[in-house]
Amino acid sequence: MNKIKSFIIKHRILTLAIIFLLGIGLGYLFFAPSSKQNRTEKGEGDKIYTCSMHPQIRQNKPGKCPLCGMDLVEVGKTGAMNVDPNSIMLTDEAMALANIETIVVWKEEGEKNIKLYGNVDINQRTSQVQSSYVNGRVEKLFINAVGDKVRKGQTIATIYSPEVYTASRELVSALNYPDKQQSERLVQAAKEKLLLWNVSETQISTIIKNKKATPYISLVANTSGTVIEKNVNQGDYIQQGKTLFTIADLSTVWILLKVYEQDLPFLKVGQSVSFTCDAIKGKIFVGKVSFINPVLDAKTRTTDVRIEMANTNNIFSPQMYVTAEIKVNMQDFKNKILIPQTAVLWTGSRSIVYVKDPEQTQPTFTLREVELGENLGGEYIVLNGLEEGEEIASQGVFQIDASAQLEGKKSMMNE
Repeated sequence: MNKIKSFIIKHRILTLAIIFLLGIGLGYLFFAPSSKQNRTEKGEGDKIYTCSMHPQIRQNKPGKCPLCGMDLVEVGKTGAMNVDPNSIMLTDEAMALANIETIVVWKEEGEKNIKLYGNVDINQRTSQVQSSYVNGRVEKLFINAVGDKVRKGQTIATIYSPEVYTASRELVSALNYPDKQQSERLVQAAKEKLLLWNVSETQISTIIKNKKATPYISLVANTSGTVIEKNVNQGDYIQQGKTLFTIADLSTVWILLKVYEQDLPFLKVGQSVSFTCDAIKGKIFVGKVSFINPVLDAKTRTTDVRIEMANTNNIFSPQMYVTAEIKVNMQDFKNKILIPQTAVLWTGSRSIVYVKDPEQTQPTFTLREVELGENLGGEYIVLNGLEEGEEIASQGVFQIDASAQLEGKKSMMNE
């Protein structure tokens, strides 16, 4: 033992060297990885794995997505991903889960479909109100309900009027005036007063013939049609000018449709319109625009478009709900590329789409700014930015852009 200690003291440097080498050997024996493990890690490093739901996640080994916990899937060899640094590469699973669809764009002849909504209305040119010309009481009513048919000249009510009674007594007195010449002047004045109150010539002739005053006046219809409004009942006291009935000729009706101001430049009188009524199933009607109201509603920013239709067999009833469509042939935009509204993202003054890279095996999209023209009702005309035959995302565009934002790439939120 003393000999060993003496050797260590004399050969201290040699002893430390032997201990150091022995430690390295033991460390390698216990902690060095096997050749098989080295081969596995090296192989995994050549691949890229991503999440189907979060394509911004990129790892060089399989595992779980740190955002949602789903298994990562292999994208391909890292050396094969020769794409624009601002492009977004998605897996097929991500495309399906995000409901991303694409279309190939082609030049087409522009056609704008304008959807309009409205209702059936009476033809205001053929409707008349029936008013009282005198104060009085409704003694008898011959029209009892809305929907009753009326013919022109038909008596619709009898009115008791003290004013008519006074005027008719004046007429009788004028007939009995002793001075014949003066009598004729008085009779004419009394007749004119009665005529102003809409007393008929027949009634006046009866008063002259019988020389008997009457307090009753007959109210006759001034048009033929259907009663669409009734504002009086038998026994009511009424004032001069009160509307008693509204009568409309429903042999023709108006179709009134609301149109937004941005669609007004595409409409003109004489255009063909197809429409349907909720109450008339399976029937498509066709008419022509007869009038476009030049005044806009300040609140709704709409105006009325009118179509006049024959109402055979009274198939249309006022206030029926109507859905219409006008197809506008855009002659000024022939051979233009059209893309759906769902393909466009708006960023203030810019409009962008995502174009698919045809050279990549995995779905790869690149943001591109485009210049758009008219809105053709669900589609935009592309003036600049796309070529015929290119493929763009038509659905799920926002999901693609969200992935670009998460990866810090060019997106709608930056230039």
